[in-house]
Amino acid sequence: MDPRDEQGKIWMNGQFIPWMDAKVHVMSHVLHYGSSVFEGMRCYKTPQGPSIFRLADHIRRLFDSAKIYRMPIPYTQAEIIAACNETIRVNKFESAYVRPLVYRGYHSLGVDPTKCPVDVVIGALNWGRYLGEDAIKNGVDVGVSSWHRLAPNTMPSMAKAGSNYMNSQLIKQEAHLNGYAEGIGLDVDGYVSEGSGENIYLVRGGKICTPAINSSILAGITRDCVFTLAAEMKIPVIETKIPREMLYIADEIFFSGTAAEITPIRSVDHVQIGSGSRGPITEKIQRRYFDYIDGKCDDIYGWHDFIKF
Repeated sequence: MDPRDEQGKIWMNGQFIPWMDAKVHVMSHVLHYGSSVFEGMRCYKTPQGPSIFRLADHIRRLFDSAKIYRMPIPYTQAEIIAACNETIRVNKFESAYVRPLVYRGYHSLGVDPTKCPVDVVIGALNWGRYLGEDAIKNGVDVGVSSWHRLAPNTMPSMAKAGSNYMNSQLIKQEAHLNGYAEGIGLDVDGYVSEGSGENIYLVRGGKICTPAINSSILAGITRDCVFTLAAEMKIPVIETKIPREMLYIADEIFFSGTAAEITPIRSVDHVQIGSGSRGPITEKIQRRYFDYIDGKCDDIYGWHDFIKF
């Protein structure tokens, strides 16, 4: 954690409080049963001012996640959007990582959460490249995890729930123990699903292939950006079941995610992918995406909502 962040303020249930005073009771439901949903968003510094990228889309997904888990948020989407922007203003950020969190708070224990209040917090902090600055150009080494992603009808993969990320933690820790920057989880049928916190794409013969929603993936906001930008460049995108061995014979592979942005993959299980460096299609998508988030091109898709101080 950047020490500067601890000097800031967090929006908590409708008011701003000092960072170090933002606390929950140790008997809160969320601590015992993982009853939370959240979003991760980046605020980018642009020539037009700071902008939380695709803020409305992230907040819509937050409310979708809460609905799936029957957690009625005591604010409207418009109120949460305004609170996110105000969090940037209050903390005087030009760029930041923004974390809205909805959770079951303190009332009583027991698996049934319905008597526990639904609390909402929004924090913002300094955060650089998730997989490192070097990864953006040179790519990362990853490995297929022994841990699979969630099976259908066990826990909802479409909800961005804190509890789902226990699985992600196992994938991430195993990857690091094996010397990789990240892990790739397979779905219940053994097909490629996603990274611990990223969607994944394979390039073969000029086409982009990516797992479909039925492979237990989170429908990423950045994933939607990749689809949109690929269509703009007339690069075909195919959503399909991807067998593990396709990873090894791909021309290019890359991750996408709010944290990871667009990150190339140079090897999987110590097998070099393509030339072993960022491929041309990955670079095209990456450059266009970075131009967009940095405010260097026209906002033709309405993805920015610039914040005025």
